[in-house]
Amino acid sequence: MSSPSFQAPKGTHDVLPPESWRWEQLIARFATTVEGAGYGLVVNPLFEDIGVFLRGIGEGSEVVTKEMYEFEDKGGRRQALRPEGTASVVRAFVQHRPPVPFKGWYVTPAFRYEAPQAGRYRQHHQLGVEALGTHDPDLDVEVIALADEVYRSLGLRQVTLKVNSMGDSSCLPAYRRLLADYLVSRSLCAEHREKVALNPLRTLDCKRDECRAATEDAPRMVDHLCAPCAEHFARLGDGLAALGIAYSVDFRLVRGFDYYTRTTFEFGAEALAAAQNAVGGGGRYDGLVEALGGPPTPGIGFGMGVERILLACDAEGVLPVPETRLDAFVVDVVGGREALALTAELRAAGLRVDRAYASDDGQPRSMKAQLRAADRSGARVAIIVGEDELAAGTATVKALQGGPVQEQVSRSDVVEWVTKLSGGSRP
Repeated sequence: MSSPSFQAPKGTHDVLPPESWRWEQLIARFATTVEGAGYGLVVNPLFEDIGVFLRGIGEGSEVVTKEMYEFEDKGGRRQALRPEGTASVVRAFVQHRPPVPFKGWYVTPAFRYEAPQAGRYRQHHQLGVEALGTHDPDLDVEVIALADEVYRSLGLRQVTLKVNSMGDSSCLPAYRRLLADYLVSRSLCAEHREKVALNPLRTLDCKRDECRAATEDAPRMVDHLCAPCAEHFARLGDGLAALGIAYSVDFRLVRGFDYYTRTTFEFGAEALAAAQNAVGGGGRYDGLVEALGGPPTPGIGFGMGVERILLACDAEGVLPVPETRLDAFVVDVVGGREALALTAELRAAGLRVDRAYASDDGQPRSMKAQLRAADRSGARVAIIVGEDELAAGTATVKALQGGPVQEQVSRSDVVEWVTKLSGGSRP
C-alpha cells in the first residue's frame, strides 16, 4: 500500500472514531459540570489581532517570543493563531461588556510552535472557564473545585493540586527586585542568565538543574505578600480545606503568562512522567481586562488540555472506549424501502442505529458480509429484514453480544423490543 500524498502537519494529529467517543465524553462531562455552576459557552475566533496576545500574555513570555504562530493577512494586518484561551475571552468581554459577574467556558484548539512529544502538540485542544467581576477568594475556590470535579468525574484519582500566590501590584514589584538581587550572584542556565533582570520569576519554574539549584533557597513570594494578598491566600486555603480538596503550596508555581496575579494553581497527573504531567491550571488575572482596554475588572480562570487528560486516563485505566457503540444494526437482504423506514423509526426513538447499504451494482450485499459489518460496528443486535420477514410482517433480531439469541419479532414491536434491550432488560 502506497503512502498517502498528504499527512497531518508535524505536531498535529487526527482523531477518528472510536477514539473520538472519549473526546465527546470529556467535553460533555466538562460542560455539565461547569454549566451547573452558571458558566455559559463562549465561542471566539481562532485568530486575533496580535496585540491581544502581546498585551494579554506579555511580550516577554516564552509563548509569545518563541511559540506563537504569527502572520500578516491580505490587508496587511498582523494576526496570530490563538496560543491559549483566556486572552480571547477577555477581549470579547471588553468588546461586548456583558454584565458582571460574567462566567464563560470554552473548548478550542490552541496553537504553539514547540517540539512535539507525548501529550504536547503544535495544535492541541483546551477546555477552560473564565469568571470576571469579583475579587472574592471564594470564586477562586469555586474555579479550582470545578476543575477537580471534572477530573474525578472521569475516574482520575491520581491528580494532585499545587497552589501559589503571585501577589499584586502592591507587593509583587518589591518581590521581583528582591528575587533579582538574590539571583544576580547565582549560577543560572544560559537562557535565564541573560533574562534574569527582565523577568526573574521565570527562573523559578525553569526545569534545568542550574536554575533548580540556584532557586532552592530563593525568597518566596508567599513570605512577602502584602496584607490583602496574604488574607486572600489564607481564605483560598481555608475554602479548599472546607471542600476537602487536598493541595500543596509550591513557591515555584508562577505559570507561563505575565497576566497572573494572586492565586495560581496547577493540577498534575501522578500517573504520567513528572516532566509532562500537568493536566490543567490557571489563576487570577486582575489586570488583564485593563490591559486590553477595558475598565478595572478582576478575573480568574483555568485551562486544561484534552490530549494530556486522555493520556492520564490511559495511565490510570479509566474512560476506555466502550465495546458497544450502537444499539442496533439493520441487515437488509431484500433491498427496497423497508430497511430505510425501519432504520429511521429506530433512530427517531432515540436509539443508536446503523445499517448496511447496497453494493455498487445496486444489489444488497450478502447476509454474511452484512453480519460481519454488524459485528465490526459494535452493535448489541442485528435486525435482519429478508423475504420471509417481509411476508410474515416480522423482523429477525439476532444478539451480537451476550449470547446466541435470535428471535422473530413482530414488525410493529421491533422499536419497543430494541429499546428495552438497549436498557439492559429483555422485553
